[in-house]
Amino acid sequence: MITSQEHNLQAVTWSIKTRAYVQLLKPRLSMLVAFSCAFGYALATRGSVNWFILTILTLSGFLLSGASVAINQVIEKDLDAMMERTKMRPLPTQRLSVFEALIFAGLCTITSLFLLWKFTNPLTLLLSVVSMVLYCFVYTPLKRIGPIAVLIGALPGALPPLLGWIAATGSITHEAMIIFGIQFIWQFPHFWAIAWVADDDYKKAGFKLLPSGGGKDLNTAIQIMIYTMFLIPLGLLPATFGMTGLNSAIVATVCGAAFFAQTLSLMKTGSRQSALRIMFGSFLYLPIVQIAYLVDKL
Repeated sequence: MITSQEHNLQAVTWSIKTRAYVQLLKPRLSMLVAFSCAFGYALATRGSVNWFILTILTLSGFLLSGASVAINQVIEKDLDAMMERTKMRPLPTQRLSVFEALIFAGLCTITSLFLLWKFTNPLTLLLSVVSMVLYCFVYTPLKRIGPIAVLIGALPGALPPLLGWIAATGSITHEAMIIFGIQFIWQFPHFWAIAWVADDDYKKAGFKLLPSGGGKDLNTAIQIMIYTMFLIPLGLLPATFGMTGLNSAIVATVCGAAFFAQTLSLMKTGSRQSALRIMFGSFLYLPIVQIAYLVDKL
């Protein structure tokens, strides 16, 4: 017979495990991926949204992203234990075992791919698998090789809106490549700002993500500035090709100019605070611009 104390202990254990499984999915990152998938789908349908398919696609994007970052954490569990920003993750703290994490990631992967196979199309399914493989088994090990990892990581990072578009249309069009291109270029200042802020931690794990020899210097700041600058003309392409209208073009230009302005401070000061502003600016830029595109068109 289970005593009250044993029952309470079991409840606490399950609570800890549940929170650990949720944390393993990196819900904020996975929600951003899911939103980008939904954005691509909604933009492609031009107001004729199938809400059931949109829900399935959003859920699939969340689960596949969660499975990918879970596998990433399994591969990097010993490295995560070395860094302040990651040492409290479920695997370094042993709240989850590698076996538990892999089983959970496998279930998320199978569920996501089944839903994509059942309710979207073969091209969406294929590119989803490619995205996961690139992230887990190419980008992840390359992080200790050099900044080429950022280029590789930008590919799966930019695929979600493309996948959403393909789920709606079944094909890769120039419109799909435009929204892919915007998110692809956005990855570089986003990644490098994070790498600048977390440089001391990354060095402990041997991660080499910053360009220009891995230095927090003017050359790196200039590269961040150049990629951010490219977002300004890229943000106008949806309106230019009739995907959206003037209002969203204005929003994208204002956001792009504000994002670009933050890089000038980094070039001038080279401070961690300036890099932090770029990092937070990147988190704001993408959803604001994508929402503006949707509101303008739908």
